[in-house]
Amino acid sequence: MNVSRGSKIGLRTIALVYLFVLLVVPIGVILTRTFENGIGPFLESITTPAAISALNLSLIIVAIVVPINVVFGVVTALALVRGRFPGRGVLQSVVDLPFAVSPVVVGVSLILLWGANGWFGGIESLGFKVIFGLPGMVIATIFVTLPFVVREVEPVLHEIGDEQEQAAATLGASGWQTFWRITLPAIRWGLTYGIVLTVARSLGEFGAVIMVSSGFPGVSQTLTLLVHSRYIDDHNTFGAYSAATLLMGIAIIVLLLMTLLDRKRSTT
Repeated sequence: MNVSRGSKIGLRTIALVYLFVLLVVPIGVILTRTFENGIGPFLESITTPAAISALNLSLIIVAIVVPINVVFGVVTALALVRGRFPGRGVLQSVVDLPFAVSPVVVGVSLILLWGANGWFGGIESLGFKVIFGLPGMVIATIFVTLPFVVREVEPVLHEIGDEQEQAAATLGASGWQTFWRITLPAIRWGLTYGIVLTVARSLGEFGAVIMVSSGFPGVSQTLTLLVHSRYIDDHNTFGAYSAATLLMGIAIIVLLLMTLLDRKRSTT
C-alpha cells in the first residue's frame, strides 16, 4: 500500500502528539515539581531512612525474584520448545496468565491462599509469615514477572534449532555439558533481555505488592509503595515526586540498558 508523504507526516505528528501528552508532559511535571527548589531538597527527600529502606527492599526483591525467574524461565522455555508432553498447551496458557490477570487479583488470590484464614494460613503458626511480609511480596512479584524470561528465550530456541545439541549428545556430551557449552551461549542475549525486563517490572510493580504488604516504612514498603504513601497518606507531594523521580531514574537506566543490549544483539 502506497502512503503519500502528507499522510506519513500526519501519522507521525499524531504519534508524537500522543506520546507528548501521555509521556512527556507527566514526566516534565514530576521533574519540575521535584527540582523547583534545587537538587538539595531532592537529595534530602530520597536519603531519609524510609526512602533508603524502601530502595533496599526493592533491590532485595529484585535480587530474589530474578534468579528464580531465570531458572524457571529457561527450564520452561526448553520444555515448551524441545519437549512434547501432555498439558503443553496448558503450560503455555499459565505462562501468559500474568498478562491477562490484574495484579490486584493476584494479590487477593495470595491472601486467600496464604492469609491467616487461607488454605496455607497455618504456616504462620510455625513462625513463617507470608502475607504482609517479604515472602508475600516476593511471591507476588515472581508471578507478575513470570512470562518475561520465558517469552524472550523461547523464540531464540526456535531459531537456533537443536542440531548442535544433538551433535553434542552424539559426541558423548552430557545434558549439563550441552546446556552450558551449546544452549546457554546461544540464548544469552534473549536471556539477558528477559532479565532486564524482569528487573524493570519488579521495581515498578504496585498492584499485587500493595495487596500483600503492610506498607509500614522500614518493614515492607517498596519504592512504589513509598510514592503512594507519601502522596495519599502523608500528603507529602514533594516527597512523592522525589521518590517517583528516583524510581524513574532507575527505570531510565534499565531502559538504556535494554536499548544497548538490543543494539548489541542485532549486530552479533
